[in-house]
Amino acid sequence: MGRILAIDYGSKRVGIAVTDNLRIIASALTTIHSKDVITFLETYFKAETVDIIVVGEPKTLQNNKSDSARFIDPFVVHLQKKFPDKIIQRYDERFTSTIAHQTMLLGGLKKKDRQNKKTVDLISATIILQDYMTYVLR
Repeated sequence: MGRILAIDYGSKRVGIAVTDNLRIIASALTTIHSKDVITFLETYFKAETVDIIVVGEPKTLQNNKSDSARFIDPFVVHLQKKFPDKIIQRYDERFTSTIAHQTMLLGGLKKKDRQNKKTVDLISATIILQDYMTYVLR
């Protein structure tokens, strides 16, 4: 059984989280520039077995695609073409940034650290993955 990798895709940065081999724990992996994500994934997939890629799907409160979907939808199509052996799944990412900020606040991070968008993206990817594992796999 391979790992599950989650992506919080943004036009500038991409947060990436991954499970352990047994798919029990979701852990933050890295934040990279969006132009480097495919190269990063190619390298990562050579070192680790990943079966499923979960990509955050931004939606409005009315359950419609948000404006940022115009960046994410082409990325998902590219992922499917580049990695046809992987299962690509979309997962609702509403409120993940808000939850990430609350997590940092509760975790005692200083204001300067909470303003670091890389940290927010990393925590958001981890939340997407944890939610996916909780509500889809179980």
